Amino acid sequence: MIQKQGHWVPYELITGDRYRLQLMRLSRALKEKRPLYAQRHDKGILLHDNARPHVAKPVKTNIAPSDFHLFRSMAHGLADRRFHSYEEAQKWIDSWIASKDMSFFRRGIHVLPERWEKVVSSDGQYFK
Repeated sequence: MIQKQGHWVPYELITGDRYRLQLMRLSRALKEKRPLYAQRHDKGILLHDNARPHVAKPVKTNIAPSDFHLFRSMAHGLADRRFHSYEEAQKWIDSWIASKDMSFFRRGIHVLPERWEKVVSSDGQYFK
C-alpha cells in the first residue's frame, strides 16, 4: 500500500521512481536514527516480499474484422511452413497474395457488415 496525505491507499502501484524515493528516505532515516550502523556499514540490506503477480484478462486479438478474412485464410496456408529467412517469408507472402483473385478480396469485403455485427453483439468479447 502507498501512503498519501498520511493515509495508506490500497491497490496503488509502486513505480520505480516511488520505490527509489522510499529507499532514499529509508537510508537518510537510518543514518539519522542509527549513526553507528551507518559508520560501520556503507549499505543497508532490505528484504522484501514480492506481491502476487498481476493477473490480466486474456488478451484479445488485435486483428480488425476487416483483416480477419485475409489472415485466417493465410494462416491455413502457413500451417506447416517453416521459413529460414525474412526474405523467404516475404517471398511466400507476396506469392500467396498474388495467387488470390479479386473475388477472394471482394468476398472478404462483403462479409464485413456481418463481422461488425458479431463484434457489436458480442460486446467486444473474442469470438472465432
